[in-house]
Amino acid sequence: MVKNIMIRDVPSGDRPRERLIREGAGALSNQELIAIILRSGTKDESVLQLSGRLVSHFEKLELLRGASVEELKKIKGIGTAKAVQLLASFEIGTRLARGRHASRYVIRSPEDGANYVMEEMRTLTQEHFVVLFLNTKNQVLHKKTIFIGSLNASIVHPREVFKESIRHSAAAIICFHNHPSGDPTPSREDVDVTKRLVSCGKILGVDVLDHIVIGDKKFVSLKQKGIM
Repeated sequence: MVKNIMIRDVPSGDRPRERLIREGAGALSNQELIAIILRSGTKDESVLQLSGRLVSHFEKLELLRGASVEELKKIKGIGTAKAVQLLASFEIGTRLARGRHASRYVIRSPEDGANYVMEEMRTLTQEHFVVLFLNTKNQVLHKKTIFIGSLNASIVHPREVFKESIRHSAAAIICFHNHPSGDPTPSREDVDVTKRLVSCGKILGVDVLDHIVIGDKKFVSLKQKGIM
């Protein structure tokens, strides 16, 4: 049986683990950090070569982070175990980035709202409709993904949105969805969904403060645009 080439088989001066210990994680390249996560290469290439090919294939970390298990497994040398290790590591990073926003994070502006969800939503490859539920001080009580898929007024049903509002005793909500293209320009459907939710919110006594469309490091607030 031919064993896989592991980090310990790389010359000691080039080992990412030893470099991390000596110089700190910030000194390592993306290729080296991923090599540490993968731990082993294949019988034909070292783990550093495998991680280098992985980085090259996805071009940037955002695309790698957004890949599914099946997409990762299409890369020669990446099986289920390695794919899961990668996605788990990226999820920890996402949670740490989100962790700086306390559970009582206050939304004072569209920028505050966009910042709260930007890193999580901007690289998603499908549209996600996400709602923040707020108390009377505009503090975040809860966040929930209501729907995944192309936005449509007949699919994003107010019942699902406001059911969560009642469950968490929310005084107001802010809605978000992403455009995988990276362009946050609102569509006709975006506007229709927003108007429907605002109308239902008035009946139930829950303010729909904004609907923010997330692009790649940019956003559009329908409230700022005067659409709602």
